[in-house]
Amino acid sequence: MALLSVENLEVRFQTNDGLVHAVNDVSFEIGKGQKLALVGESGSGKSQILFSIMGLLAKNGFAKGKILFENKNLLECPPADLNKIRAKKIAIIFQDSMSALNPYMKIDQQLMEVLTIHERMSGADARKRVLEFLDAVNIPDAKNRLRSYPHELSGGMRQRVMIAMALLCNPELILADEPTTALDVTVQAQIMALLENIQKDFGTAILLITHDLGVVAGFCEEAIVLYGGEIMERALVLDLFERPSHPYTRGLLRAIPNIDETQEQLQSIAGTPPTMLHGLTGCPFVARCQDAMEICKHQKPMLTTTQPIRRCHRNIDELS
Repeated sequence: MALLSVENLEVRFQTNDGLVHAVNDVSFEIGKGQKLALVGESGSGKSQILFSIMGLLAKNGFAKGKILFENKNLLECPPADLNKIRAKKIAIIFQDSMSALNPYMKIDQQLMEVLTIHERMSGADARKRVLEFLDAVNIPDAKNRLRSYPHELSGGMRQRVMIAMALLCNPELILADEPTTALDVTVQAQIMALLENIQKDFGTAILLITHDLGVVAGFCEEAIVLYGGEIMERALVLDLFERPSHPYTRGLLRAIPNIDETQEQLQSIAGTPPTMLHGLTGCPFVARCQDAMEICKHQKPMLTTTQPIRRCHRNIDELS
């Protein structure tokens, strides 16, 4: 049984230039204890899916469809009900820890507030729990770090604080929105190893948002590739790397540097992502696809219901 089920999700934003179609008919499920990745370039709709789940869309945005959690459609939940679910049952790790943490409050105040509101803990009990979780995410000298402001911590430390905050109420699902953004490679590896251990220890399901397929390779069991607000492909991670079935996925994989090959120039996907104003009539990837046909310009391909799950007019053996 699915822990969270997203059905035919659409996200729109009303702007001065017109209606932006950020997410278009996206459906997927994540089960208990599962690690699922949403992968794609900036602007593919990854973060807006997360914000829809948490009820955090910008004021000019609106979503329709269904996001089912515990037999409730989160898109129809009043704010009071959503507040009971946020942090306690579904937690989020934002990609920019510096802006996500309150710069005017010390770390202990921000973490203890989660427990006093959602768990009704006393100050002493909340402080004890916070220390336990700061130790669990490998914050050195945690007792003294509690009295620090966010700017007094390194990027890696702040990200660990964000992870600790997400874990405080032992949620069933963690939404990790680019959790290693702006961190150096060594710290990235440490953060991903920490999330891996947390998933094993707590049995928490993790929905990982990233543009980095290298991060996905060693962490998730399954991945969904997004482009232009639509699902292009869904596959087990091993199959995704060994037998990518969509031209966009193949382009993403070719763009990953390979230390076993000598390359004078890194490969990239030519062109730029489409504007999402007013919606798209054909395949959103058509302008950048070297395998595009005339039909791709005028008719949107359907997502297959059998393996491999992909959205493309061409057969796999026809792709270059």
